[in-house]
Formats: sequence, C-alpha cells, structure tokens
Amino acid sequence: MSSSSPVAAFVYTLTHAHQHATAPLPGAAWYRLSEQLLGLLFPDRAERPFATEDAVAATLLQLEADMRVLLVALPLPATPAEIAGQFFAGLPLLREQLLADAAAIAAADPAAHGLPEVIRTYPGFYAIALHRLAHALYQLQVPQLPRIISEYAHARTGIDIHPGARIGASFCIDHGTGIVIGETAVIGAHVKVFQGVTLGALSVGKHLQGIKRHPTIEDYAVIYAGATILGGSTVVGSHSIIGGNVWLTESVPSHSRVYHRAQIHVTRNEDPNADLTFSI
Repeated sequence: MSSSSPVAAFVYTLTHAHQHATAPLPGAAWYRLSEQLLGLLFPDRAERPFATEDAVAATLLQLEADMRVLLVALPLPATPAEIAGQFFAGLPLLREQLLADAAAIAAADPAAHGLPEVIRTYPGFYAIALHRLAHALYQLQVPQLPRIISEYAHARTGIDIHPGARIGASFCIDHGTGIVIGETAVIGAHVKVFQGVTLGALSVGKHLQGIKRHPTIEDYAVIYAGATILGGSTVVGSHSIIGGNVWLTESVPSHSRVYHRAQIHVTRNEDPNADLTFSI
C-alpha cells in the first residue's frame, strides 16, 4: 500500500488517535459492579443471599477494592481509595432511600404485591436505584462513570435520568418507559411520575452549561403520562397534579390542577353492526 494513498493516510490518522486516546473505561465491569451492589443491598436482587455477617463484610470489602481498581483510569479530585471509601460510607443512607422509594411504589400501585416484587421486578425501582448509585458518584465528581451507569439503566428500562438530577425521598415511577429527567432537574419528596414524562430544558445551547435548565418539582406532586415540563425557572408547586399530555413552561402554585383538554367527539352509525367513528 502506498504511503501516500488515501487508505494509508486514513490508517495513519486512526493509529494516531488510538495512540493518544485516554485509557478505556471498562463499561461492562461497571455494569457488573452496579448489579453486585444492588444484589448486596437487596437480597431480592441477589443471585444467592448471603448467609453470614462475615460473608456480607467480605463482599463489601471486595466490592470496594474492585471500585478502587476501576477508578484508577480516571482523573479524580481525590485518590481512588478516598473516592471509593466515601462512596461505600454512604451506602447505608442510600439503602434507606431506596427502601423508601420501593415502599412508595408499592403503596401507590394496586398491582404491586409487596416490596420484594417491587425490588425484584419493577423497572421504575431499578432505574431509581441505578440513578442513586450514579448520583452518588456524580456528587463525588467522578467523571464519565455516572453517565455510563445512567445509560445502562436507560438501555435496560427506557427511563433516562441524568445522574446530576436531584431526587428527593420516596420517589415513585409508575411504568416509566419514555421518562426523561434532565441534569439540573430538582424533584422533591413523595413525587409520583408516570410514563412518557419529560422534565426538560426550554432550549439547548452550550452556553447554558452550568445553568439550571430543568424544572423543579415540589413535594407530593403527581405528573401523569406524556406531560412535558420545561425550563429551569419552572416550578410545580407542592401537592399539584399535572395531567396527561400537558405542555407546561411556566410555574404553577401549590395545590394546582393542570389538565390538557382535547375536544373529542364520538358518533355511532345507526347500524348497530357499523364501526364507531371518532373525530378529534
């Protein structure tokens, strides 16, 4: 192959890029670590529950050691040992938060048959659990890995929560497919969100980096399927209900009821065997 050929030039360009690339991040290893952490925190998600305190303690130490190794490839604000230590020190509180999330889902969904079912099978709980893991790393200023975990959850559940989003206690996701929650969204306690909800920005531009672009949802709000709420200054007041398919770009006070009202007309042919005719 001639050194001056287009193919040779392309090979040179790719080789140069590979030689100067940063260390690759082992995404699969982080997926496994996340799953192992959830299995440790919740026996209902474990392949085999641990029988003794020694087994639990040994697993905690091993997972912390695994995290230290995986963190070595990253530019961190502290040593891998310090980051991993802070993360694992926060696991007791994180577990309590997730138990409250599971309890909120179980209490709100008449189809749920207790916490074990929610923890083991509900995609909403799974997405929240991985988000809280990713958010803990985000708060420790770990680069890239929070997004790796959040995109793993996104791929598994169809629920897209940026690891920077701040979510309060007892968060309930019902169904969940198609939910999008942006980086600077702030969600209070006891909030319930249905499928297809978007908490997004009014506009997208690089100059908006570092600015609050996504809405604030206060305590005990309920947001029904398909609602879109946009803007960093938009606040949904506490105990408010946002109905399905609402498009909201301005704040509403506490105890508000906001509905999208479509005009739907249903007519029926006089022939009882004819199909219904719908017009919207």
